[in-house]
Amino acid sequence: MGAVGLLCKGFLSGLSKVETHGMDEFLKLLDEREDVDRRERGLITVSNHISVMDDPLLWGVLPMSYIFNPDNHRWGLGSYDLCFTNKGLSSFFTFGQVLPTHRRMHSPFGGLFQPTVTQAIRLLSRGPFLHENEGAAKASMSPSSPDVSDPFSGGHLTFSTNGQDTFPAPSAYRSRRHAWVHIFPEGMIHQSEERVMRYFKWGVSRLILESEPTPDIVPMFIEGFDDMMHETREFPRFIPRPFKKVRVTFGEKLDGDEVFGDLRRKWKQMRAEEEQGGGPLEVGVLNDRLKYSDEAVRLRKECSRRMRQAVLDVRRLRGYPEDEAKSSLAETWLREGPGREGRNDDGSITKEA
Repeated sequence: MGAVGLLCKGFLSGLSKVETHGMDEFLKLLDEREDVDRRERGLITVSNHISVMDDPLLWGVLPMSYIFNPDNHRWGLGSYDLCFTNKGLSSFFTFGQVLPTHRRMHSPFGGLFQPTVTQAIRLLSRGPFLHENEGAAKASMSPSSPDVSDPFSGGHLTFSTNGQDTFPAPSAYRSRRHAWVHIFPEGMIHQSEERVMRYFKWGVSRLILESEPTPDIVPMFIEGFDDMMHETREFPRFIPRPFKKVRVTFGEKLDGDEVFGDLRRKWKQMRAEEEQGGGPLEVGVLNDRLKYSDEAVRLRKECSRRMRQAVLDVRRLRGYPEDEAKSSLAETWLREGPGREGRNDDGSITKEA
């Protein structure tokens, strides 16, 4: 984390023009979270997605002391078919606090309910979660409970994304309780001159609705990373272009209970009804009604819409107009097909991230 962060900071500081807004308040929030045992809730940061290098380059704007503190740094979700294709890449991204995430277009193990999303929900909640099949008592151990130290000593400290692979389970550590998770809910790189955002996929709604307690949520808006790594770039494609201007805007921390409280109450009621009839459910584990019922789908759609609006509010602070309401519709999923990468009719470019 420190080595990559140092490279990113060096590139941004020495070869780019960087402008940040709202970072002082965000750093105060990170300072409040430095003592793991005193954390009371997780942290979700949410932003638009405009280049293949948004993460990790984005976090090069942080001061050095934050870059070298992985216990108080972000966890991200990385594409399994890009970041975990061999042992070397898998180790690199695992140590870089990236969770292996299957994309439905590329894997039958993708989607909302894959084990990686469960890990993200547990990271945001109060762990450690020592066993996949333990009850709520184990999931809420006291601060004096002993930490686990060896992620390779037993299967209960690992998880599998497809029933065959094995990854360390970060939620098994006390040092990861109420962690920070960053997510790009667009799910794809989207580059346009007007910085228009695509609709938000529903994974972000699971993190907001199911984490306990309500996490802190900071919407962000980023600009300029698409100029560094534009999809039309030629050889050498893998090198970020220097001397570009980037701008990172941290929005104000949302009052999650105010913005999403009604949705979370409905979700908890649904979950309580299911547990009353079928027994307790693990954190991040759902039955069919909680996965697929019309009521569950409506809650996820509305939660994702509100989260997208919060990011749009930050975008508007940078002088961009409100976008068309249809851009936020979950029904856009129906228009997605195998040919969805490349230049679109409106001139924007989309690419699997």
